[in-house]
Amino acid sequence: MKALICTEYGGPEKLSVQDVATPTPGPGQIRVRVHACGVNFADTLVIQGLYQVKPEPPFSPGLELAGQISAVGEGVTHLKVDDKVGSVASHGGMAEEVVVDAKGAIPIPKGLSCTEAAAFPVAYGTSHLGLWHRAKLQPGENLLVLGASGGVGLTAVQIGREMGANVIAAASTDAKLEVAREAGAHHLINYEKEDIREAVLALGGADVIYDPVGGAALKNAMRAINWEGRIAVIGFASGDIPQIPANILLVKNISAVGVFWGAYPEKNPSLMAASLKQLMQWRVEGKFEPHISKLYSLEEAPQALMDIAARKSTGKLVVQLCDDC
Repeated sequence: MKALICTEYGGPEKLSVQDVATPTPGPGQIRVRVHACGVNFADTLVIQGLYQVKPEPPFSPGLELAGQISAVGEGVTHLKVDDKVGSVASHGGMAEEVVVDAKGAIPIPKGLSCTEAAAFPVAYGTSHLGLWHRAKLQPGENLLVLGASGGVGLTAVQIGREMGANVIAAASTDAKLEVAREAGAHHLINYEKEDIREAVLALGGADVIYDPVGGAALKNAMRAINWEGRIAVIGFASGDIPQIPANILLVKNISAVGVFWGAYPEKNPSLMAASLKQLMQWRVEGKFEPHISKLYSLEEAPQALMDIAARKSTGKLVVQLCDDC
C-alpha cells in the first residue's frame, strides 16, 4: 500500500509517499481502508517530535480518519468488513490502510460522507469531551468560552449551546465576536475593550470557563468564576501559560481540569467512541456543519501540512484518498 512516511523528525518537506507493507490487525483491532483523513496543526507537531504523543519513525501522520473496514482482528464482533467507520488514532491516517482499536471506531451514519466524518473529530471532539466529560457542563449553566472564534473555541460555542448552557463568548475583536454570535453565542465580550471580570459578573458569573488561550484572559476571567466553578484547560494559544493560584481554587471550591484529547484513543477509546457517536448524530441532525475549505491528494498531503503550519488555511483541510467518499 501507499503511505505518507515520516522517516525522521522534521518539517513537512521531509515527508514522502512510499510503498509499505499492509498492516495486519491484531486482537481487538480492525484495518481501515482510508477514504479521507483530516489535517490538524497537531500533525505538524507529531512529525517534528514535539507533540505529547511521540511515535518513533518511520510512521505516517494523520489523527482523524474515515473509511471502510478491510479486515477485522480476533475478538471483534460488533464490526465487519466493508462497514464504513470513523476513528481517531495518535498517527497513521495518511495512508491507504491503517490499523486502529475497534473500541474507538464508530459506524458512520447514513447521510454523512467519509470526507465529512474525517473533518470534525479533533476540534469538535476536544470541545465535547472537555465540556461533557471533564467540566461536567449542565443545562442552564453559564459557559464562558475564551478565544471563542478560534478552531476549538468556536466548536465549544456550538456544543455548549447544544448542551443547554448560556454561552458567553469572549474574543479580542468585534469581527471575531460576530463569528461567535453566528455560531450561537448568547452574549459577547470583547476583552480588549471591556473588563472581562466585570462583564462576566454582570451576566451572573461563569460556572465553566473553557480556555484554549491562557495568558491574561484566563487570569482575569478566573476572578469572575462562581462557587464550584470549573476551568477546562485546553491550550495556550496566547503563548503564555498561566498559573492558577491554589488559594483561588480553595475559597470557591473551584476545579481546574486538563483536556488532553489526543490521549483518549489509547487511554479510553470507548469513551472517545461514545463522544464521536454523539457528534456524528448531531451532524446528521444539522446541529453543526464543519467547513471543509480544501481537499488534497495523498501526494499533496505535505503541502496541506505546510499550509496549516503557515496559518494560511481557513476552515478544515482534508486529505482525500479516493473519490467515492
